[in-house]
Amino acid sequence: MITGELKSKIDKIWNDFWTGGISNPLTVIEQFTYLIFIKQLDDKQIVIEKKANLLGVPTENPIYTEAQRPLRWSSFKEKDPETMFDLFTRPQAALGDLTVFDFMKGIGKQGGVFAQYMKGAIFMIQSPKLLDKVVQQIDTLELDNKDAKGDLYEYMLSKIAEAGTNGQFRTPRHIIRMMVELTQPKQDDVICDPSCGTAGFLVSAGEYIQSRHLDWFNNATFREHFHNNMFNGIEFDPTMLRIGAMNMQLHGLDNPTLIGKDALSEANADIENAYSLILANPPFKGSLDYDEVESSLLKTTKTKKTELLFLSLMLRMLKVGGRAAVIVPDGVLFGSSTAHKSIRKALVENQQLQAVISMPSGVFKPYAGVSTAILFFTKTNSGGTDKVWFYDMKADGLSLDDKRNLLVTEDALEQCFTEPENIVKEVAGKCDIAQILLDAKVIMNSTVTSSADEKSQIEKNFSDKTKPSFIIPKADIAANDYDLSINRYKEIVYEEIEYDAPETILADIKALDKQRTNAMLNLEKMMK
Repeated sequence: MITGELKSKIDKIWNDFWTGGISNPLTVIEQFTYLIFIKQLDDKQIVIEKKANLLGVPTENPIYTEAQRPLRWSSFKEKDPETMFDLFTRPQAALGDLTVFDFMKGIGKQGGVFAQYMKGAIFMIQSPKLLDKVVQQIDTLELDNKDAKGDLYEYMLSKIAEAGTNGQFRTPRHIIRMMVELTQPKQDDVICDPSCGTAGFLVSAGEYIQSRHLDWFNNATFREHFHNNMFNGIEFDPTMLRIGAMNMQLHGLDNPTLIGKDALSEANADIENAYSLILANPPFKGSLDYDEVESSLLKTTKTKKTELLFLSLMLRMLKVGGRAAVIVPDGVLFGSSTAHKSIRKALVENQQLQAVISMPSGVFKPYAGVSTAILFFTKTNSGGTDKVWFYDMKADGLSLDDKRNLLVTEDALEQCFTEPENIVKEVAGKCDIAQILLDAKVIMNSTVTSSADEKSQIEKNFSDKTKPSFIIPKADIAANDYDLSINRYKEIVYEEIEYDAPETILADIKALDKQRTNAMLNLEKMMK
């Protein structure tokens, strides 16, 4: 958990960027990311040198040569601001016409996964004073501890206060975490986010495994899988790809597969039956021309809407038996177009739709006020939907206005995930996450091994549609044209109000009228 001291340091860096003329939040994070990476390169070099000195052998495969020492963080941080700025912006003849920034962009495989996505990176700090301020403050940050590194970067990402281009905006971290907890990543899962952005879903899945299944890392085969094959992301925006790569690297995900392409284009047509778990919040309200979309996606649902095309894409990308948790706008649930109906019917009839969690419209503020839901389904290609669990989520632990202030303490929100049974009553009405996880444990995670009697009891316990959590049989969904909006099935109990008989009401009106007349007469007498 990020500390107050670390928050203050990040806030100071952020304010320095702002006053230095860099006000776009994504640009701030991107420039911050480059500087962290440059510091990491020097830190790696120091470890290499220490190891060589300890063994009394020459340094093997150094990141920097001795002649390139002026380009290292530990060297230029001691320089005056103007000299430091020149090292970043003016090619140094004595250093092979390189700048610090040029060296970073050309580091290649030695720099790890992040270095692969440096094409197009631009240095945008415009003054020696700003560069010096930021470098000196980053130098004081705790970057040796994986958790601290992850927390500081998450906090930076949380400071994005406006939507990006092309419908990009950051999914709240606790919503991501809830989706990961509900899907429970397995040891052999191959996880993908086809619109990964800052890689929040992939990072959260990694954290879930590291916190819940530390014993898995005793197995060398799993360690190899975790670091090299388990995490996969697709993102067409180079800026977001760089930020996502750094986010994963700082969270200890060493070598994820990140693809810099449009997930819906022909370029990714070969990705089929590849993943066992998809976690995503794809772009809403986008529209593409048919000739821009990979042809096989249009077979499931012929549409130009990105939110529907991404669902079709996920069905293609998943292995049989693979699961998905995906955030969709409410229109996907009840849209009346042929495309909307066909994708819902495909999920219900051809696959196994397990749950629909309806979220309040303020979850994505201040970015947008759109109402959304989370769909949970498994690819079977042979049906399997028997019943669908619906949950009407009214509160997520934060205020639903633009401020999004915590309504519960940070400890209580954390306990919603770690000990939901112990906190559920305390946070009732303020955060539904604990109750959702408890209900899911009964409905989603127990029914596979439950007996017929146990399944029947579960259905009985969740049959009351006046409550937030209930189960709807597949037949009812089919009868409603595969409408998945919770309001289609939820029953509202109206409080009965008893009114007096008309004669009594008229008598009361006459009595009031008589009182008013008498008051007017008394007032007139007082004025004479």
